[in-house]
Amino acid sequence: MIFRLDERLMFPDPVLAEEDGLLALGGDLSAERLMLAYENGIFPWYSEDEPILWFAPHERFVLYPDELRISKSMRQLMRSGKFKITFDNDFAGVIRACAAMPREGQDGTWITGDMQEAYINLHRLGNARSVEVWLGDELVGGLYGIPIGKVFCGESMFSKASNASKQALIALCQTGGYDLIDCQLPTDDLASLGAKIIGRDEYLATLKGIE
Repeated sequence: MIFRLDERLMFPDPVLAEEDGLLALGGDLSAERLMLAYENGIFPWYSEDEPILWFAPHERFVLYPDELRISKSMRQLMRSGKFKITFDNDFAGVIRACAAMPREGQDGTWITGDMQEAYINLHRLGNARSVEVWLGDELVGGLYGIPIGKVFCGESMFSKASNASKQALIALCQTGGYDLIDCQLPTDDLASLGAKIIGRDEYLATLKGIE
């Protein structure tokens, strides 16, 4: 059953999500609703011509920073100092680059103008973070997401230079600030770094700080 949200600030229980993770539609992208969603393992994902769709997947593709695998070639790249890494230096630039990046098998972007405005607002409020990768003065890679306690809910990443987005993710892992990074969609690159699939219960337990 797919629930239709109204003006009330609430979500149905994530266990009621459909097989594909779709839980609800409607509502808005206010900071309060977005934070409530992430605190309960829910996130928005929809296209320009659709209503706001909210997902709570039964499985999550995640990376535990203490299980991070860095290849020899990646270590060499990091030691070379080719890229400069910053945090929260250009959030708007990162989300706009993510929206503009072509994705295999996707026509257009789910990071709509409204989504960009909503997450830039979250960043202004201190509830969204970005990692930037620079080649000289050019922004060539990065990622953004929502930190909830010791979990970083990754939203999207982009790369205009080989391995730039990987270096952003490694830098995030090495901050020591997170026990788990939610990567959402499985990719071979993320799997090579040690990301894996876990069940919703395990994910929510970590999200809510339950041992």
